[in-house]
Amino acid sequence: MEFENILVEQQNGLASITINRPKKLNALNKATIAELHDAFDQLDKDAATKAIIITGSGEKAFVAGADISEFADFSVEEGGKLAANGQETLFDFVENLSTPVIAAVNGFALGGGLELAMSCHFRIASDNARMGLPEVSLGVIPGYGGTQRLPQLVGKGKAMEMIMTAGMISADEAKESGLVNHVTTQEELIPLAEKLAGKIMRNSSVAIAAAIRAVNDNFVDGVNGFETEIREFGNCFGTGDFKEGTTAFLEKRKPNFPGE
Repeated sequence: MEFENILVEQQNGLASITINRPKKLNALNKATIAELHDAFDQLDKDAATKAIIITGSGEKAFVAGADISEFADFSVEEGGKLAANGQETLFDFVENLSTPVIAAVNGFALGGGLELAMSCHFRIASDNARMGLPEVSLGVIPGYGGTQRLPQLVGKGKAMEMIMTAGMISADEAKESGLVNHVTTQEELIPLAEKLAGKIMRNSSVAIAAAIRAVNDNFVDGVNGFETEIREFGNCFGTGDFKEGTTAFLEKRKPNFPGE
């Protein structure tokens, strides 16, 4: 896969996506959002891909925000469409991807960058990472899911403080608040992401996809996550992965999941 604004690599079931606009601190423009959608879509459809790591190029930023120059003169209608299209194309799309996605946050993750990281299934950060939603300092609010996902991760009070002050928090504070799972050095960020991905990849990709759907449904209005869990749990009994996993357990060997 070749793109203008991102780099994609695949090896032994693990894919990595690097947002590659270092001169713009990897800011998200329309073209980059579209390319990210296409990359995630292609990787998710590839049965050989068992996990995805997303990060930013350079040492300064994961993604420093959205490209403000693209929407500074938008109308009310255009602003609404920008948020709706962005959420559908990338942020909601990543959150509901069947393939697990780990965000490796290096440097600044601001605005749309933090919103992208929050749409991933979980996050790790380098110790120089700084995260925040500065949109109200521009006279707008987070529009790519920030007002919804941040409270889910850090609680309403902390989210309100972060959004209303437009301030940044450190990697350690992000870990304390539950925004990221691990903090490490910048040199060890990708190796740690790969280690975690390796643990994921040893398990059933079919069961992981089912677990993602069940967990996500807990946060959807009008949907009973427990009912989704029961349904997905039952469906697992009809999969080749369940047959292999239980057989391997009884035979006291490591499973070789077929992914079906």
